[in-house]
Amino acid sequence: MLNDILHASLIVEDTTRALGFYHDILNLEIDPARPDLGYPGAWLNVGQQQVHLLEVPNPDPISGRPAHGGRDRHIAFAVGDLDEIITTLEKANVPYTASRSGRRVLFCRDPDGNALELIETTD
Repeated sequence: MLNDILHASLIVEDTTRALGFYHDILNLEIDPARPDLGYPGAWLNVGQQQVHLLEVPNPDPISGRPAHGGRDRHIAFAVGDLDEIITTLEKANVPYTASRSGRRVLFCRDPDGNALELIETTD
């Protein structure tokens, strides 16, 4: 019945600040087709899928989240070169942790504490 994931939504406190992370650091393309939904936000293209940033009140706690994003709800992204991502994150002073599985994977958080998993894949 379910065939694909089309998008994932993340709650952010400030869309401009979030775009500084997702667009400026991670280089995700902004989809200008997002309609006026009555609240700020952005749609970001990731391959054939999207990440939707929603600037709405956050019902979830920000503090008390696990230090390692692998123990928290997260979105996993495929990346071609993990070393390039590491260089980019370090240059932007974004903390990250390596996967405890030993795979070429790392976890980081966006400015709002949303956890991301970055998995090196080969096509």
